[in-house]
Amino acid sequence: APRAGGPGTWITPAMRAAYLHMHELGWAHSVECWRDGRLVGGLYGMAIGRVFFGESMFARETDASKVALAHLARLLAERGYGMIDCQMTTAHLLSLGAREVPRARFAAALRQWAHDGPSPQRWAEDAMRDFDWA
Repeated sequence: APRAGGPGTWITPAMRAAYLHMHELGWAHSVECWRDGRLVGGLYGMAIGRVFFGESMFARETDASKVALAHLARLLAERGYGMIDCQMTTAHLLSLGAREVPRARFAAALRQWAHDGPSPQRWAEDAMRDFDWA
């Protein structure tokens, strides 16, 4: 859906179809926050090796995307992931603990973690439900 105050969305039908296909193959994942049957926030991206490449996050209620990110970080830590790539340095992400990494260090981290890890697989829904964000 379009962002509040925006004319449209940058997520084209082709991009949506590609991400849905990658999800079916076990590469793309989403973390969603629901309240009273309504989707109120979340994020999605790609898991390659032990790196999660974040693509986008959104919130329709205050802090819902923060809850999704906190849950993702905990889940990835439990599974031995080495890094979440946020792609963009923003004040919002910096306030949540993100930090900019020099290109050489980022490339070294990719060599270390992107080729090591589980085969692509769909994450079990029950792993997404056990986070208490009350």
